Amino acid sequence: MSDEPPPTRSHGRKSIRPSLVPRDLMAPGEALARAWRAQVITLFPEAFPGTLGLSLTGKALQDGLWQLESIPLRKFGEGKHRNVDDTPAGGGAGMVLRADVMGAAIDHARRLQHTAAPLIYLSPRGRPLTQGMARDLATRPGVTLICGRFEGLDQRVIDHHGIAEVSIGDYVLSGGEIAAQVLLDSVVRLLPGVLGNAVSTEEESFSEGLLEHPQYTRPAEWQGRPIPEVLLSGNHGAIAKWRRAQAEALTRDRRPDLWAAHEARKHDTPS
Repeated sequence: MSDEPPPTRSHGRKSIRPSLVPRDLMAPGEALARAWRAQVITLFPEAFPGTLGLSLTGKALQDGLWQLESIPLRKFGEGKHRNVDDTPAGGGAGMVLRADVMGAAIDHARRLQHTAAPLIYLSPRGRPLTQGMARDLATRPGVTLICGRFEGLDQRVIDHHGIAEVSIGDYVLSGGEIAAQVLLDSVVRLLPGVLGNAVSTEEESFSEGLLEHPQYTRPAEWQGRPIPEVLLSGNHGAIAKWRRAQAEALTRDRRPDLWAAHEARKHDTPS
C-alpha cells in the first residue's frame, strides 16, 4: 500500500455537452491548461464549491474558465485517527493545526499548482482583502488557499513557506472556508469571459477607490419615489457627473478611510 494521499477532486470542464444527468462539479477531472486554477486546503472539502458553483462563477466553472480543487487536510493527518492538531505550546485554550500535517498538504498542493500561484492563509490578522488584491490575483495563474480552524496554524509553516495572510474583515469566523469562498468569488468574477461585460467591473465599487453610486431601474416611480431626473435625461455627461458626485458623497460619509486614501492619491498625482 502506498502512503500517497488519494487523488484530489478537481472542478471545471473543457466543454459542455447536453445531458439529462445533472453535472457534478465535484467529479474528478484533468487539469485545464489555460484555466485559472484554485486550490483550497481544508478540513471540510465538502464545503466546496458551495456558492461558487452557482450563477456566473458556477457557469464559468463548468465552462472551464477556472478550475477548483479541494485538498482534504485530514488525509495528511497523523496516526490512526488522522490527527491534524495539537495543544498550543506554552499552554492556553483550544488546539493548533500542526506544521508537519499542513506542510505535507502544502507540498502535495504545490506539486499540482503553477509555481507563480500565491499561497494564502485566510486569517483575521492578515492584510485586508481589497479590490486591488483581487485584480492582482486575477492576473496570476491561480492561487492556493489554506483554511484555518481552531486557534490557527503553527507559525513555523507560515514562515517556512512565506505564506501571505489575508483577512476578509475585522471579525472572527469558525474557519476559513467561508473566507476562501469570498476571496475566490471576488477574483473569479474578474477573469476574462466570466461577467461577459468588462465595463461593469470598471464602474463598480472600489474601481477608483470609491464606493459605487446608487442604481435605479423600472418602474420610473415606486412608492412615491421617482428615479432622479438626470438619469432619464439622456445627457451622458450630466449623468456621469451626477454618478461621480454620488460616489464621492457616499464614500466620504460611509468610509472615511477610503475617502482619505482617495484624497491622498489625488494630491500625489502629478497635475
